[in-house]
Amino acid sequence: MNYKIRSVRADEWRSVKALRLASLQDPVAHLAFLESYEEASAHPDSFWRERTAGGAEAAAGAQQLIAEGPDGEWVGTLTVLIEEPGATDWAGFPIERKQGHVVGVFIRPELRGIGLTEVLFDAGLEWAWGRGVERVRLIVHEENGRAQAFYRRAGFVPSGRTVPLAKRPGEVELEFVLERE
Repeated sequence: MNYKIRSVRADEWRSVKALRLASLQDPVAHLAFLESYEEASAHPDSFWRERTAGGAEAAAGAQQLIAEGPDGEWVGTLTVLIEEPGATDWAGFPIERKQGHVVGVFIRPELRGIGLTEVLFDAGLEWAWGRGVERVRLIVHEENGRAQAFYRRAGFVPSGRTVPLAKRPGEVELEFVLERE
């Protein structure tokens, strides 16, 4: 595999924006992401600069990793957020222990199935474990079977916690977790 897995740099905000917008055009984006293409494309450049800096290689509380092709094209990404005990997560649930939270997983459709998701996850988990987290979690839509199957193969299991979607009444997401060994 001729793909480089690395953290983004703060000055790469234009590429971060382009890959995010590409991910939001995926046919299952409505199941995988909490924002729409229209919402994301309306953000000013300052938003993308701040977002990129917050997950760049030197950031302590988050890390955005990308898979970069031999030609320099970004073909996949995931971000790991560090959640500290005593805080509240985005859905309003209390955070009880130090944990990583995987978000924004995306591989360009034409490159799915060649192992990029696995190596991105390996790098993200290594980064999170290196920050002393006790577990890593992610939230996945109840109808996103493809993603759930991958997460199970990667060792994640459902925790039993469900997260109702405020923007889509009646729909829920499921929390999957991977405990530190």
